[in-house]
Amino acid sequence: MRRLRELSDEGGMGPLQGFRIIELAGIGPAPFCAMMLADMGADVIRVDRASDAPGARPPVDPLLRNRRSIALDLKHPAAVEALLQLVAGADALIEGFRPGVADRLGVGPDACLAR
Repeated sequence: MRRLRELSDEGGMGPLQGFRIIELAGIGPAPFCAMMLADMGADVIRVDRASDAPGARPPVDPLLRNRRSIALDLKHPAAVEALLQLVAGADALIEGFRPGVADRLGVGPDACLAR
């Protein structure tokens, strides 16, 4: 039992160990899907919306467990480029936006696949 606890504290344990997933913060099933992938050992990086108040702590949400996060304002070209660089090194992207929103932001399927 002690060895299992040590392994789980190290992170990256599970059938999806070694997979990197990028999650664009949204609503609906996307956060739940990312939580499940992270629980199975995937390295999930959540891209949150940049806050108007830097340093403000978001509310505690149990769906956000087991993953790191970064805040980007995707209305700025430098933030879009940073996201596309993350996508270039990832195995999958999860986004739960309404149809067409990711394309308008410059991070739609075509832009991500080009990377």
